[in-house]
Amino acid sequence: MAEREMSASFLLLLLASSLLRICAGDPLFYESFDEPFEGRWIASEKEDYKGIWKHAKSDGHEDYGLLVSETARKYAIVKELDEPTVLKDTTVLQFEVRFQNGLECGGAYLKYLCPQDAGWTPKGFDNESPYTIMFGPDKCGSTNKVHFIFQHKNPKTGKFVEHHLKYPPSVPSDKFTHIYTAILKPDNELRILIDGEEKKKANFLSTNDFEPALILLKTIPDPDDKKPDDWDERAKIPDPDALKPDDWDEDAPMEIEDEEAVKPEGWLDDEPEEIDDPEATKPEDWDDEEDGEWEAPKVDNPKCEAAPGCGEWKRPMKRNPTYKGKWHAPLIDNPNYKGIWKPQEIDNPDYFELDKPDIEPIAAIGIEIWTMQDGILFDNVLIDTDEKVAESYRLEAWKPKYEVEKEKQKAEEPSDVSSDWFSAVQACAQIADIALLEPYKIKIIDVIEKAEKQPNLTIGVLVSILVIFATVIFKLLFGRKKPQSPAPPAATVAPAAQPQNPDSVESEVLGSSEEKEEEGKDDVSAPRPRRSRRET
Repeated sequence: MAEREMSASFLLLLLASSLLRICAGDPLFYESFDEPFEGRWIASEKEDYKGIWKHAKSDGHEDYGLLVSETARKYAIVKELDEPTVLKDTTVLQFEVRFQNGLECGGAYLKYLCPQDAGWTPKGFDNESPYTIMFGPDKCGSTNKVHFIFQHKNPKTGKFVEHHLKYPPSVPSDKFTHIYTAILKPDNELRILIDGEEKKKANFLSTNDFEPALILLKTIPDPDDKKPDDWDERAKIPDPDALKPDDWDEDAPMEIEDEEAVKPEGWLDDEPEEIDDPEATKPEDWDDEEDGEWEAPKVDNPKCEAAPGCGEWKRPMKRNPTYKGKWHAPLIDNPNYKGIWKPQEIDNPDYFELDKPDIEPIAAIGIEIWTMQDGILFDNVLIDTDEKVAESYRLEAWKPKYEVEKEKQKAEEPSDVSSDWFSAVQACAQIADIALLEPYKIKIIDVIEKAEKQPNLTIGVLVSILVIFATVIFKLLFGRKKPQSPAPPAATVAPAAQPQNPDSVESEVLGSSEEKEEEGKDDVSAPRPRRSRRET
């Protein structure tokens, strides 16, 4: 039944793509790699590019592509177009990439080269060869994005500037064949599609979509403007007329000994907190000359277990009620305050006005990458002016392969739960593309990839977190203790006050004086734990 449904879907895809192809016509450029690429695509002969390109089948298909065959290599190959493509009307750039062995660190983007200088040859293609657009996936370390970069010549300065798309979509983390599409519209709109689904929309002239922005600011801060020496940026200053009170003692300590504390009855002053382990024996192979004098390991003194404490007893410390710390004059408004200084604005000498970007023509298509992974397969590279043409190739050339790969993975999975989990993980991956989460994008993607690889463990962790949250909420709502009745007054002699941990002094100072006095009273009557002679 499933095979029949798949066959029916496949036939519908072929029919739809055929109709689109008939209506749309042939593309400006299309490379299917059905035939060997030698002679059409020229590999760089530069010394850095030692990676070997191969004409190979996609895993599980009869379809051929251009294969990155070795790990940890630089690759460069280029195809010159018969005629340069001028980017005036709608322009569609599209190609397929499959990471057959996954992608941990490497690029898989295309460079659409502008016309090169006289004397340049495809065999000299390298990372210095000027390009018009760079588009495609790239992932390594903190980088995980589908690049879209275009070069634009400033008409004022004559210099080319790289403009990077802000908040680009992330790279799919699976091993399926994916198709990347960039659509450049004459109204300055840019759309980025992955597998035919729009992932990013931008405007070439927007100041928020590219870094740096294509349209520069009309004015800029004057680089020669300097802040005057008498410019005062302090909004508040210490009151020069304020005087320290006579009773303010800056040398008073923050803590003092509690003179009211008394040593608990039964405190063992002469007993050490730890003693030599009476059951320990010197190892037979112990050599005093090589290992030094043997000492028995220490264990807790059993006599201290029943006593309130052992060793030298010292009075605990308490907050000094006269402590005030270092005196500072109060702050008042600064009569000379002039605000935060900023240089004056001047006309930007590089500013220009533009109705639409003047992007250089595309004269060649190149792949120039460095990657730690092999098994990267490029296929179905297309350039055209009609979105329907690109869509027809997605339906005819890419979609059937993608569906086969998904069905194969489902067949290999042990249960429907794994399939549902994979779909959920892929859906969650879209969270990483939210602009507000850009600073955390890499961490989110790493977590998603780990979840995809270890679904059972991840589900267990998520369930545990949910249980913890549910427990905390339940206790907050229903676990409040009933008010306790006041404690009866202490009989006979009260035990000694408990020494305070110096590490807690700062937090105690921040509390109210009324709370501290109440705590001091409680400390006198509360039972005290055993004290170590090491405590000060």
